[in-house]
Amino acid sequence: MSDLTASSASDSIPQDLSEVRDWVTLLKPRVISLVVLTGIVGLMVAPGHLAPALAVAAVLCIALGAGAAGAINMWYDRDIDARMKRTATRPIPAGRIEPGAALAYGVALAAASVLIMGLATNWVAAAVLALSIGFYVFVYTMWLKRRTSQNIVIGGAAGAFPPVIGWAAVTGHITLEPIILFAIIFFWTPPHFWALSLFAHADYERVGVPMLPVTHGAKETRKQVLIYTLVLLPLTLLPTLLGFAGWVYAAAAVLLGAEFLRHAVLVFRDRQDVAGRSLTGDAPARKAFRYSLSYLGLLFIALAVDRMILG
Repeated sequence: MSDLTASSASDSIPQDLSEVRDWVTLLKPRVISLVVLTGIVGLMVAPGHLAPALAVAAVLCIALGAGAAGAINMWYDRDIDARMKRTATRPIPAGRIEPGAALAYGVALAAASVLIMGLATNWVAAAVLALSIGFYVFVYTMWLKRRTSQNIVIGGAAGAFPPVIGWAAVTGHITLEPIILFAIIFFWTPPHFWALSLFAHADYERVGVPMLPVTHGAKETRKQVLIYTLVLLPLTLLPTLLGFAGWVYAAAAVLLGAEFLRHAVLVFRDRQDVAGRSLTGDAPARKAFRYSLSYLGLLFIALAVDRMILG
């Protein structure tokens, strides 16, 4: 009997871990990593001081809030996720988590993150956190995503809130500096996501999501990737020009931005057929998408390093 019991217990461990992974997957951990990073930098560069325990609580709330929005997004999009190759194995369409349980999970985490943020720091930060969750769920997921090719442009605002939340957690108010950080992420989002949509357009077309390559074609999307990149790069220099970052950040912004622009130009000049479809398997778009993830993280790390070195 003891051997059977031990065998049963050992067999349940991988299953338990798999269930835990599914619940974590609902939170979109890859997205959370950038959200947490930009939120931490918002905390670091804000004037003032937050006790370490409260700073940890604020970061945790930002992560939980972003994860909650991701879980609700997966609940709402379960119908189209099931028909897209990129998302068909997610826990809800794959049948590993019940939709109702996922929704309850997301709502509970959202409420908890806002309440704890308000109690641990201040209610301005909590209000901005609630706004970011609501914007992602109601404005982007439920309203824009299936209705307009500008879905990711307007809806991208949801992912730009974390540095504002971090700043507000420390100061209790919002000034020009966090708004500039918001703008940087806001204008980074379209070239980042449209690079993805160039090589995932078949999925979006299959489920009727009007991403720009589906509604306006790949050629127009490549042009927009370049245009938004050209708008983004001068914005990244504003922290130095306005005096709340120094030469360390400025040098990083120029170097990182030059590489981002190189990728955007390669996307724009990708070899195409007469219909504007890539003849290279969208290789430049894939590389641009991967680089864009590193770009934003490194840019915000440079801002934090600049503050630590120069004060």
